[in-house]
Amino acid sequence: MIANTLKAGLLVSAIALSGCTETALDMSNAASAQLPDKLVKEMNAKGMTRTSSIMARVFKEEGKLEIWKQKSNGRYGLAASYDICKMSGQLGPKFIEGDRQSPEGFYSVRPGQLNPNSSYHLAFNIGYPNAYDRVNGRTGSNLMVHGECSSSGCFSMNNKQMEQIYAFARDAFRGGQTEFQVQSFPFRMTAANMARYRNDPNYDFWKMLKEGYDQFEITRMPVKVDVCEKRYVFNRLTEDGASFSAAGACPASTMPEQLASAYSSYQSSYEAAFSSASGKSLAPPKETINGLKEAKLVADWTHQRSRGERISIEPPAMAHDGTVVQTSRMGRVDSPAGRKMAAIEAEQAAKRKAEDDKRRAEEQKRLAKLQAEEAKKAAEEAKAAEAVAAAAPVDEATPTAKAEEKPGLLGGVRKRFGNIFGS
Repeated sequence: MIANTLKAGLLVSAIALSGCTETALDMSNAASAQLPDKLVKEMNAKGMTRTSSIMARVFKEEGKLEIWKQKSNGRYGLAASYDICKMSGQLGPKFIEGDRQSPEGFYSVRPGQLNPNSSYHLAFNIGYPNAYDRVNGRTGSNLMVHGECSSSGCFSMNNKQMEQIYAFARDAFRGGQTEFQVQSFPFRMTAANMARYRNDPNYDFWKMLKEGYDQFEITRMPVKVDVCEKRYVFNRLTEDGASFSAAGACPASTMPEQLASAYSSYQSSYEAAFSSASGKSLAPPKETINGLKEAKLVADWTHQRSRGERISIEPPAMAHDGTVVQTSRMGRVDSPAGRKMAAIEAEQAAKRKAEDDKRRAEEQKRLAKLQAEEAKKAAEEAKAAEAVAAAAPVDEATPTAKAEEKPGLLGGVRKRFGNIFGS
């Protein structure tokens, strides 16, 4: 059947366990925690063993991380599902270092990528950037699934969840698996969800991921992933064993016949469902990253934050029309860099204040001196005016007020006669 065809035809190369030792996979405390007995019994009932191979699927919008395990029939079944505790960024791929985006795509985890001594309880690196990311100029490093519920571009779980996820990976490697696949999607890629996001700038990228998503839905087996012409291709077999080059032309290849037939039928059903969903009222889409331009805005914000500068509390966002939205609330991260920058800025502010105070004092002194000079000049001008007035000759032709008669002998006689005769 399809599963047998894939197992016979898919060219999955064995990867040496470079950097992997038994000590790395057999640590004490959290790294040696065992899966709960109840979960193991449920797995056994589904035809899974503790050490059978695994793969992981991530759905960002739904906030889920799923662990799938290989069953006795070769196909994979859902073993456990966990709520992602925290992740940063928006729906859409990671573009550059610092954009706070969690990756979307197909990744591989080998034993050397497990970190039992992580400062985030336990962790494994998902393998970003992969061949697709690198050939498309996407940058970033240390993208993890880890504990401690704290994230800047990673998928962060609570510690109890992370112990189980780590145990799944550790036990599968002990069982002989050389690497496991991580499939990271923006959302469950149903017809309704694809219709919701059909006008999104990331839609073409998501349609490409959906090919791998659909083929897993059909086969319930990890997809064979290659990159050519800067795009993903899935479950392709080349003629004469030709290899794929991420930047080169895709070689002639075919999909296993049974898978090709099943995929064609699946797509026919999907197209009908998509057309139907596009004509219905759907839930509004979530915020998504608006390409490299927004990624650069956020990366610049991240770099300022890492330097401890005062920045907006939330990173900037760019609407699909290019409008930049940024919160007005400002602050700085409480970190050594933040405290150092705060001290530097406080010292600079104190220096500016001292300089301003000095300038104000000098200006006040200058104004006081000007006022004193103006007052002195005004006094001198007034004194000069008085001197000029005193020295001016009296004009006898000018009528003046009648001088008051001074009392004397004649005056006294006149006054007495006046009193007697009433005149």
